[in-house]
Amino acid sequence: MRKLATILTLGSALAIAAPVGGAHAQELNIVFTHHSSASNPFWQAVKKGFDDACNKIQANCQMIFTQTEGSIDQQAANMMAALARSPDALITSIVDNNAFDEIIAGARDNGVIVIASNVDDTDGAAGNARQAFIGQGFIPAGYSLGKKMAEFFPEEGKIKAVIGVSAPGQNWSEQRAAGVIKYLEEFKANNVDREVEIVRLDTGTDGAVVAERVGAYINANPDTTVYFDTGLWHAFVAQVLADRGIEPGKVLMGGFDIVAEVLQQMDTGYIQVQVDQQPYMQGFMPVMQAYLSKTVGLSPADIDTGQGLVLQEDVAELWDLAKQGLR
Repeated sequence: MRKLATILTLGSALAIAAPVGGAHAQELNIVFTHHSSASNPFWQAVKKGFDDACNKIQANCQMIFTQTEGSIDQQAANMMAALARSPDALITSIVDNNAFDEIIAGARDNGVIVIASNVDDTDGAAGNARQAFIGQGFIPAGYSLGKKMAEFFPEEGKIKAVIGVSAPGQNWSEQRAAGVIKYLEEFKANNVDREVEIVRLDTGTDGAVVAERVGAYINANPDTTVYFDTGLWHAFVAQVLADRGIEPGKVLMGGFDIVAEVLQQMDTGYIQVQVDQQPYMQGFMPVMQAYLSKTVGLSPADIDTGQGLVLQEDVAELWDLAKQGLR
């Protein structure tokens, strides 16, 4: 209810603040820097939300991708280059607790509105000068994924769970993995009569590399019961299993984000549970908050974009939205 009230308050304020006849007293300059490359399908949905919001308020906006997926150095360089042009607002993902602290503090000192989206400092406002965070609570989301996946566990026998950490050291990946492991440790403690093995595996953020690493692990460990990915790259592992003739459900799989590749593998039964963090909202809402801050003086506010669980029966209604780039 608190989250709904926040969104309704923002919506009401936006309606009140909207200039009459669509005329804007000042065209805002907004830049969005983050840690991902343009080839990542998840970020295309974020960009769609970002572009739609910018069009609504007629802002001058730019989203800047990294050349290399997950490159903190490239993101920092992009951020500094963007801030050199003195934008009104900076939206950014904070995947590292230290790399961007001085840059963001300097931006705030210069009067730039700074909103974290998609990934936050693990200490939140206490760890970084950003004014608000719009995104998923990663540890609770990982916990929810593990808990829901347990409903698909075989009733008897050993459980061997592999957690693929897509980006070791980066906040989003480590926290999601921590959430999954937290639930699995509880499951183990509550099922003392069963053998439960929990394995952490560093996997990467390139689909082909993840497929090779996880595929090799499963080949060497055929007793693997379930594979959790902290991103969307288990969709590529699913294809490897299909190519090997391993039937759907033999190795349970789950991860994060609703993209076409994942929906396809859910439809075939290779992926059982997926967590949605609503990327369109992560692009759209920071722009609106920057607008309200600049025009009405409202302080940016945290928004939890959720941890919606998606199952195979939900795939059909999500396909159209995925094709439109909204999910």
